[in-house]
Amino acid sequence: MPDRRRAWRRHLGDVIFGLESWLARAYDVALMVIIGLSVLSVMLESVPSLPGNTRTVLRFMEWVFTGLFTLDYLGRLLGARRPWHYARSFYGVVDLLSILPSYLALFFIGTQYLLVIRVLRILRLFRVFKLTRYLSEASLLGEALRASRAKITVFMVTVLSLVLVFGTLMYLIEGPQHGFTSIPTSVYWAVVTISTVGYGDISPQTPLGKLVASVAMLFGYGIIAVPTGIVTAGLVRAQERRQVVCPHCGLAGHEADARFCKRCGQALNPEPAESRELKKPPTARVEDLHSR
Repeated sequence: MPDRRRAWRRHLGDVIFGLESWLARAYDVALMVIIGLSVLSVMLESVPSLPGNTRTVLRFMEWVFTGLFTLDYLGRLLGARRPWHYARSFYGVVDLLSILPSYLALFFIGTQYLLVIRVLRILRLFRVFKLTRYLSEASLLGEALRASRAKITVFMVTVLSLVLVFGTLMYLIEGPQHGFTSIPTSVYWAVVTISTVGYGDISPQTPLGKLVASVAMLFGYGIIAVPTGIVTAGLVRAQERRQVVCPHCGLAGHEADARFCKRCGQALNPEPAESRELKKPPTARVEDLHSR
């Protein structure tokens, strides 16, 4: 009986966590469809113009989805080889958060709208449709951002300083009578202007204020290009670090795990003589000494 129960749990884990069988892939695809329908129902429920019977149907469907997700979470706990490890993982926490708001809504009004957290489960698409091969490119972007964090920090501090300066100037020049009621409001105008969004809800009226606004707009166009150049340079450097250059012919562009040059065929990372000697068995070293 314990062996049969262990085999049943192993089969359940293969269906829920695996991708080898058609049943496992069908389960994951069906789960993605249910997640999308659940998020759509939560979004529609927040529309105030919906009739009462439609809202009732959406709430009933939401409890159906919650029941399905609860069964899925319990099944994952039963089918996992290490249930506690799964419960503490990223997907385990997301799966738990996707069902908690429905039960919390029984005691706290409004928490059911937190069910949009379920959209995070769509991240399983990377596993279902074999998109994990693109994660290396994402790691390359993360490496470039980490290498450029000092420059980005300096850039953000500079932008913050400009926003404070322009906001304070506009508060002193325009004043509350033209909509600049406080320095924080003027700083908000400066952020909108320098970022070239330009909502237009606050605008200068005096000639001097328009001159300062023009200067802020010109600064904004120049500022847009700075972070792009920083990240692009970081990407180029990260890509160069990943490329392996042949020490014999100088050809670059090899993969990080390449062992031989694709032009001349020489070893890309030849081992030093000392490491080769250490890898030899003791008997081979003794034979080498006798041969000398």
